[in-house]
Amino acid sequence: MTASKKKSILLKIAKYLGITFAVILALLFLTPIVFADKIKEQIKKTANEKLSAELNYSDVSVSFFRHFPSLTLTLSDLNLNGSTPYKNEKFITAKEVSFGINVASLIFSKAVKIDQIYLSDSFINVKVNAKGEANYNIYKSTKPSNPKDSSETSLKLERIEILNSKIIYDDLSTKVHFDAFGFDYLGKGDLNKAVFDLYSKAKIEKLNIVYEGEPYLMNKKIDADLITKVNVNSLSFFFQQNNLKINQLLVDFKGKFDFLKDGYNMDFVIKSDNSDLKDVFTAFPPKYVTWLSKTEIKGNTSLLLTLKGDYIASKNIAPDLNLDIKIDSGFVNYNKSAFPVSNLNLDIKTKVPSLNPDLVTVDAKNLSLNIKKDYLKSKFYIKGANTPDINGDFKAKIDLQKLTKALGIPNLELKGNLVGDIKTKGKFDQKNKLFPVTKGTIDLENGYLKTKYYPNPITNIIIKTTIDNQKGTFEDLKIKLKPAQFTFEGKPVFVQADLSDFNDLAYEIKAKGELDVNKIYKVFSQKGLDLDGFVKADLVLKGKQSDAEKGNYSKLYNKGTLELRNIGIASEYLPKKFIIKEGIFKINQDKMSFNNFLAAYGQSDFKMNGYLQNVFNYATTKTGVLRGSFTVAARYINVDEFMSSTPVNTSATQTKTETPASTATKQTGVIIIPTNLNLQLTANAQKVYFDKLNLQNAVGNLSMNKGKLTMQNTGFDLIGCKVAMNANYQAVTTQKANFDYNIKASDFDIKRAYNEIEVFRKMASAAEKAQGIVSLDYQLKGRLNGNMEPVYPSLDGGGTLSVKDVKVRGLKMFNAVSKQTSSEAIKNPDVSKVDIKTKIKNNIMTVERFKFKFAGFRPRIEGTTSLDGKLNLKMRLGLPPLGIFGIPLTVTGTQDAPKVKVGRKTEDLEETKDTEQ
Repeated sequence: MTASKKKSILLKIAKYLGITFAVILALLFLTPIVFADKIKEQIKKTANEKLSAELNYSDVSVSFFRHFPSLTLTLSDLNLNGSTPYKNEKFITAKEVSFGINVASLIFSKAVKIDQIYLSDSFINVKVNAKGEANYNIYKSTKPSNPKDSSETSLKLERIEILNSKIIYDDLSTKVHFDAFGFDYLGKGDLNKAVFDLYSKAKIEKLNIVYEGEPYLMNKKIDADLITKVNVNSLSFFFQQNNLKINQLLVDFKGKFDFLKDGYNMDFVIKSDNSDLKDVFTAFPPKYVTWLSKTEIKGNTSLLLTLKGDYIASKNIAPDLNLDIKIDSGFVNYNKSAFPVSNLNLDIKTKVPSLNPDLVTVDAKNLSLNIKKDYLKSKFYIKGANTPDINGDFKAKIDLQKLTKALGIPNLELKGNLVGDIKTKGKFDQKNKLFPVTKGTIDLENGYLKTKYYPNPITNIIIKTTIDNQKGTFEDLKIKLKPAQFTFEGKPVFVQADLSDFNDLAYEIKAKGELDVNKIYKVFSQKGLDLDGFVKADLVLKGKQSDAEKGNYSKLYNKGTLELRNIGIASEYLPKKFIIKEGIFKINQDKMSFNNFLAAYGQSDFKMNGYLQNVFNYATTKTGVLRGSFTVAARYINVDEFMSSTPVNTSATQTKTETPASTATKQTGVIIIPTNLNLQLTANAQKVYFDKLNLQNAVGNLSMNKGKLTMQNTGFDLIGCKVAMNANYQAVTTQKANFDYNIKASDFDIKRAYNEIEVFRKMASAAEKAQGIVSLDYQLKGRLNGNMEPVYPSLDGGGTLSVKDVKVRGLKMFNAVSKQTSSEAIKNPDVSKVDIKTKIKNNIMTVERFKFKFAGFRPRIEGTTSLDGKLNLKMRLGLPPLGIFGIPLTVTGTQDAPKVKVGRKTEDLEETKDTEQ
């Protein structure tokens, strides 16, 4: 072939290739334009048919060039809301979401086939509430009516790709939260099938996992290669092969996860076999990274975690958790210490059936290490939390300074030679007085402790302890502390104790020394430090618990002094700390006397004199009763600050008649009187604030016994009058208390009482239109809610309201009577020298018949009113001059809208009984 022919053939080939390329290029540009409307219409139709959530986007485009060679439809600035109950919150937002189009379906099929999805710069925000309701249930799972039509289904996914995205999963039902930042994902498979295999590759730059508020993984890098079998019909996932890499730690993850109607079913197996111990530490929180860079670590480790069962929060059903950890031949040496930790071995198996702590078992078969010839060996088995079965063995002979340096424990300087040998086996059950059979000793010599929080150390620490219990009971338990001592800020503290028979505690204790609570607290922590406490003790305590309880003081030997300054005492019964500003206790046998003892609680201040008894028994046992008698003087007491701080939403616990407050309010809790107090107080307070009341010059005798507060001959000034009261009060729970009282108030201003006393406004709302002087003598009992407010259906009692001289102006009931009788004079009656007797029960106040006269009229009133304002009164309006002739009237309706009719027929008001009693 000649050169000219060859050249001609090459030119023709180039020409055809050029034409072909031009046609292909034209098709790449024209196909999206030609089919754009059809594609957009089909996408909109598919979204409406398949999604139950709101979908929005700013722009839509079709192109071959975004994800070449796939033809893709791209939605820009996409926002997809979640499903109920999160319909108004964003579920997925993305800069771009692209759908890959099957080109053949554009030409040969009525429906557009989507086989690929691409997300870039997206934010996937998954939420599950406490009931297990999630925001991701947006896909309508409809079954085709005709199986033959299934081939025209619009969505046939074969590829999912996510780039540079963020995922937040927040599940309030399981208390699991995780964040994934810098998330890249590629998933392949025939996602259109009911059951399909999904092949996935995932990378996460930063992963955070938090459970019940505690971080478990923070800022971890993840590289995963996964195979997951998905069943769309049953919403289940089977993790067949999942290789994870958490930083440098390789983890194998298998199992399944099923969505149930009201929860989940899970069967997870996570394990890492024969991993390098150093790789394990790379998966720890970031604060350990600095430590790891300076530490030589060797050894093998294995980890196995399983989680199996249903999780249904509404039915309190939870899966079983098992965790096994092993470390073999471990070696740790921080910062090239001359005394590294070697032979580090750990073998612990933990089981938590139904995630219930009461069923937990911890089997630590081996926990041991060496530092040269020093050693620590331990094994223990614990079953249960409340009344655990314990089998343990602990032996140690170790230099604590060498241990802390080899492990690189930060911000802690610890010295001393620790020798310990303890064996224990049996059940701990405080109710049945059981204590494990135990024998052992713990000795610490030349101890030294210094932290970063305080410049000076605790030195000369000596602890010599023996514990012995051969029968497994409280009665046989013996603990000796001979001695325990240390020196702090140049002042030595010495304690020696010999305790036995914890059923009837026999004690011999010696304590001497001075301790600055402020400074020694700084040694351990800086958080919450708000006291400058000081304790100085010189005590000898010897005796038996039973002798202290029975008053056999001749058998006791308790002597010495205890000086306290600025000490805070926290109690489960009080929301604030009780601060002892200054006090010196003198101890003689069972009596602890104090003079000019100064204390504070919140805004309240106290000065006390008197004595306490049975103090040691009270302080060391839950059954000990603190007895005493003292006087209390105060310039100001804020009673509201003593109320329990337990928050309760009243809408979930009360009916609409329970309390005068709104059901949306939150309760603070009633005042709790501890049951182990038997105290007599004579109190005198210049000012007392309680529930919006300002009491002046309060005096009285108070006693607290078995959780009950009794007030006798109590008096105070309120709204300018003298009030005398006897009362009883006892809390039933933190949100409920019972009370009864007898109150007498002479000659008080009814208008001022209405304006300043909220409960008076509620129970005598008619007083809003009255002014003048009245007296009250009333007995009442009932129940208080968590806001220390009376529950009206529970009130039961009665008494007399004596009217001395009262003018009523503009009361709607008298206005209505005036209108009905065409008598203008009845609108504004003046009442004097009338006793109004009433009884209260089941939310109804019964008004006994009473008479009065004004402007020639002689009204007579009786009947009932409800505490929420309903009226059912009978009235006879005696006409001038002598009231012999009268008009019978009935008053119904409410105090705000009374209805007055001529006649005698009325309807009884419906009682509201107290359901709590």
